[in-house]
Amino acid sequence: MQRQQISILFLTTALFNQTVSQIPTVFHSLNYVLFGGEMANVDRVRSVVQQGKPQHLIHVYGPTENTTFSTWYEIQDIPESATTIPIGQAVANTQVYLLDENLNPVPANVSGEIYLGGDGLARGYLNRPELTAERFLRIECSGAKTELEESLFSVLSPQSSVLYRTGDRALYRSDGNLEFLGRTDHQIKIRGFRVELGEIETVLAQHPAVQTAVVTVRGIDSGKLPGETPDDRQLIAYVIPEASAIPTERELRSFLKRSLPAYMLPAAFVLMETLPLTTNGKVDQKALPPPDQSVVSENVSVVAPTTSLEESLVQLWTQLLGRNQVGIHDNFFELGGHSLLATQLISRIRDRFQIALPLRSVFENPTIAELATTMEPLQKKASWTVPILQVSRQESGSQRREEVEL
Repeated sequence: MQRQQISILFLTTALFNQTVSQIPTVFHSLNYVLFGGEMANVDRVRSVVQQGKPQHLIHVYGPTENTTFSTWYEIQDIPESATTIPIGQAVANTQVYLLDENLNPVPANVSGEIYLGGDGLARGYLNRPELTAERFLRIECSGAKTELEESLFSVLSPQSSVLYRTGDRALYRSDGNLEFLGRTDHQIKIRGFRVELGEIETVLAQHPAVQTAVVTVRGIDSGKLPGETPDDRQLIAYVIPEASAIPTERELRSFLKRSLPAYMLPAAFVLMETLPLTTNGKVDQKALPPPDQSVVSENVSVVAPTTSLEESLVQLWTQLLGRNQVGIHDNFFELGGHSLLATQLISRIRDRFQIALPLRSVFENPTIAELATTMEPLQKKASWTVPILQVSRQESGSQRREEVEL
């Protein structure tokens, strides 16, 4: 950013968090920084405000269906008591309505669902008329209307005959800014991707060795460095297997790969005999155990490191991936790694070995054995460079100054 003199930057919240965790002052020279895509980490944003705030730091919100920012909020300061970052108010040519289940406007400090209208609204979903009808509400100006349509029509502006139902919950704060509260369904955002947990559960339950499964999202404390927080959210699958067969993690992951994109694959699979239930008979999410990530046995031996370099890489991987053990032939991405964790891996390799690897190295060499082979010649080259210590002394009157160059 400094080399190319970037002045305006937009990035997803996940990448914002990742970048700030590495260099808190990274944005200080920019005029505008916009970030959004999922709920903001207050500590990360506060770190930017305190250590390297750009001229304008703007939190944006908006689904792709409204192409793409719908609201904005400029961050000046963050109270110590703050638990969220507001998503603000509507951008130009956009209408935002906060409605209850009967499509009536809700007062301030009362939760409602966000409905969007305006010039940026999409026409619908390609070749999916049923989903379009469900999410895009079209209100005709004339003709008979249902009670719900009459209620909705009473709050619409003239240009908002079509509204998109976001499925997002929010409330109006006393200052008129929207505060995001979460989803009305089981859809979540992870690293900027929309994920339906129920879709993963449905596919997973189709595996012949799986009786039932529950997928949840939680932060994993993957050996964070001082000053970092465990805010890297991962998908975790809790599986009750059939008594006749116990599936391995590799089998489950390969099965899901046939139907789901990579970002919807769980980072860990935890086998359980039963799922904890609430008094109402629903799965008790709070009672689900933290992922050990080695619970699902692979029935294969873990290949131990044979060199000090491989041993150091094993330590880095276990920290980043939250694993108890990692073999030198295990695939980084099959163990739950992703692009943001890969950037952390490259950063820690640079700090520990003084080797500057390009990010693509992790994708081209996803096992420890392969990565170590790539690093060995670079490590030898680094060891040949002997630091030269130069000391120069300058005396002027009664003052003496020593300069040391390394």
